Amino acid sequence: MREEIVNFIVERLENGADEIRADFLTDKGIKTRFATIDNLLPEDVARQFFVVFPPFSEMRLLDSFREKKYTSKTLDKFNSLISDITFAFQDERVIDVVSKITGFENVEGDPHLYAGGISAMTKGHFLNPHLDNSHDYEQKNYRVLNLLYYISPDWKTENGGNLELWNEDVTESIEIPSLFNRLVLMSTNDKSWHSVNEVKVDGVRCCISNYYFSPHSPNGYETTHVTYFQARPEQTVRRLLTKADSDLRTFLRKVKKKGFSKKDLYQGEDKVKSEE
Repeated sequence: MREEIVNFIVERLENGADEIRADFLTDKGIKTRFATIDNLLPEDVARQFFVVFPPFSEMRLLDSFREKKYTSKTLDKFNSLISDITFAFQDERVIDVVSKITGFENVEGDPHLYAGGISAMTKGHFLNPHLDNSHDYEQKNYRVLNLLYYISPDWKTENGGNLELWNEDVTESIEIPSLFNRLVLMSTNDKSWHSVNEVKVDGVRCCISNYYFSPHSPNGYETTHVTYFQARPEQTVRRLLTKADSDLRTFLRKVKKKGFSKKDLYQGEDKVKSEE
């Protein structure tokens, strides 16, 4: 099935390349370039991923002042369709067409799913404004692109759980609804603040996440940072807390470049290292 999915993705991106590129390169008033691609796959194919999506009991709950959501990288224990759709975005043909559309050079995939995998959010779940970790797990290549594919049928904007892209001082944002069968291509750099607003309904907002890397800095200069969290503008106390937390983790990363915790990496055959 993976080969078929790859062919569908490549065909959709190539057929809409000019429109997608124009959307991606349009200045939208923030430091994050992005484009939305609707109807990425045939609807009957896209619906299959939601049908076989794993239950919460088989996923890991992340629950802190930074975020609340279920995630997993142990894809081999789930229905093979979950692995197929996730790794379809890591296929060289998909990477090549995305690279041509966005203009990023020497783009590489993330077969270890260092920051990728699957996630599920339900009522009360959220992801606060943050900057993604600047590098891959070996601290060699820069993260340059996020690919977020949403698979919850009939998801509505008013349900919440929508992607938000913020301006540089995290005071204003653009909301991108997490609509079914929608792919979002977004650039990542040291100003690309983004978040997911709180889910307001009992439904499940499911996402397939992939990330691309390059030896070339997306900032035009060398920099390095951990995943750096903020809080929403109205959360003044939490902003102080998240800044202190992020500053401490940044300091620790400078002390030890590869960090102190084990990396959460996809190994195949259920061999995933746990992240403390």
